[in-house]
Amino acid sequence: MLRTDDFDYHLPEELIASQPLENRIGSRMLVLHRDTQTIEHRQFSDLHEYFTPEDLLVLNNTKVIPARVFSNDGKIELVVVDRQSATQWTCMVRPGKKMKPGRTVEVGESTGTVLETLPDGNRIIEWDKPVDLDTYGKLALPHYMGRDAEPEDRDRYQTTFAKEEGAIAAPTAGLHFTPDYLEKFPHTFLTLHVGIGTFRPVMAEFITDHKMHAERYYLSKESAKTINKAKSVTAVGTTVTRVLESLGRKQNLLTEAEGETDIFINPGFEFKQVDRLLTNFHLPKSTLIMLVSAFAGRDFTLRAYKEAVENRYRFFSYGDCMLIL
Repeated sequence: MLRTDDFDYHLPEELIASQPLENRIGSRMLVLHRDTQTIEHRQFSDLHEYFTPEDLLVLNNTKVIPARVFSNDGKIELVVVDRQSATQWTCMVRPGKKMKPGRTVEVGESTGTVLETLPDGNRIIEWDKPVDLDTYGKLALPHYMGRDAEPEDRDRYQTTFAKEEGAIAAPTAGLHFTPDYLEKFPHTFLTLHVGIGTFRPVMAEFITDHKMHAERYYLSKESAKTINKAKSVTAVGTTVTRVLESLGRKQNLLTEAEGETDIFINPGFEFKQVDRLLTNFHLPKSTLIMLVSAFAGRDFTLRAYKEAVENRYRFFSYGDCMLIL
C-alpha cells in the first residue's frame, strides 16, 4: 500500500519560481519517454516537434478570479473557495474566531453575513449585493511563492486563452502558451474551475485514505467530438486529465457534459482518454505528483524530478514544464 511519503522529493527552496519569466514561451521542458524510460532536456518552444496534424492538445480555458478580499477595516481576510451564486460564497476566513454565524463583514459597498461554519472551518457568507472583485479583489497566489500578488500577476497568472470565470488558481501548464504558438497545434478546450484544494497537502499516511476535493467542469459538444476524432490526445495539465478521465470512466465516446469531479488519480489507475501529458512540476507529496506518477510510473517520475533538480529547473506555477510521451 502506497504511503504519502512515497511521493516525497528534495527541492531546494531557491528552485521555486516566485516570478514568471519575461517571455511565456521561454521555459525549459523535460521530456519523458515512457517506452524507453529515457529523458530529454528541451525548451518549451520545441513542443511542436512532437506533434503531427492528427495529434490534439486539450486545454483548460478557466479564468482565475481575484478571489482574495479584505474587510474595509483590514481586519478580516476572505478567500473565495466557491461561489454558489453572485451573493453567496464559501470562503476561507482569517481570523476565524471573529467570524461566527451572524457576524457581518463589509467589503467595498457590500455587507456579508456569516450563515454557517462548515466542518472544514470555511464559512458560508451571504452578501446583500455582489462584491466588486475587480476593484477589491486580489489574486490568491499559491503560498509557496512567498509574496502577495502584484499588478503584473493579473496578466501572467492567467492563460492567454482564459475565458470562463471561476478558478481560484491557474491551470499552470497552460501558462506557457502564447496565442501565436498555440496556433501551431490542433487544439480544443474544456473548463475545470481549479479550486483551493489543489494546494492542500495530503495529510493521510496512506494515499487511499485521502479525501479528494471536488471541482466543477464543463465539456462542450463540439470539443467532445473533436477529442473523439483525434489520433492521440495530449492533456495540457492535470486539470484537463481529471476531467477527461472522469468522463472516460462513464463512456467510451465523449459527449457534452457538466458536473463536478473528485476523481483521485494515483498509481494503478488505468487511463482511457489521455495519451500524453504536458504538466508543470508539482509539490512533494501532493495529489498532483501522484497523478503524474500514475501516468509515468512512480520510480520514473521521481527519477525525472531528481534530474530536474540537479539541472536547476524552475518549479511550480511559474516554473518549467514536463512533457510525458
